[in-house]
Amino acid sequence: MSFNMNFKEGKISGVEIKKLKRNLDRRGWLCEIYRSDESDLKPQMSYVSFTYPHIVRGPHEHRFQSDFFIFLGPGNFEISLWDNRKGSKTYGNKMIVYGGSDNPISLLIPPGVVHGYKNISYEMGMVVNLPDKLYRGEGKKEEVDEIRYENFLDSPFKIE
Repeated sequence: MSFNMNFKEGKISGVEIKKLKRNLDRRGWLCEIYRSDESDLKPQMSYVSFTYPHIVRGPHEHRFQSDFFIFLGPGNFEISLWDNRKGSKTYGNKMIVYGGSDNPISLLIPPGVVHGYKNISYEMGMVVNLPDKLYRGEGKKEEVDEIRYENFLDSPFKIE
């Protein structure tokens, strides 16, 4: 794969960032992370991942899948997004978003938006994802819907 792309800072069409609210009481806190009355997204599965301090996951892109990430801690993350959709009005834009313990957010990433994140904490960081497609399809019998750009040395999608 050959790359010749220059990205500029700017918002990306279809990416939705929502500040999450922790409801505190004497027992601890509760946070709503997804409501079907606030989104057209229909999650098909969910998973939790923990990332070691200063480790990067991605960047990668899905052709058909939307990711719905929850960054609420523990840990803080720098999330990098690139609009790689040639027909998008924001094609060529790049965004950096911060989420986690210090800034709890949900982040909807549509297909064609390259994304990855780095744990910028000194502790393991937790991320929840509620994608709208099953990993490897029904019964895990399909190809993975993912282009892993970290495997290309000349990739313009870099997270330092």
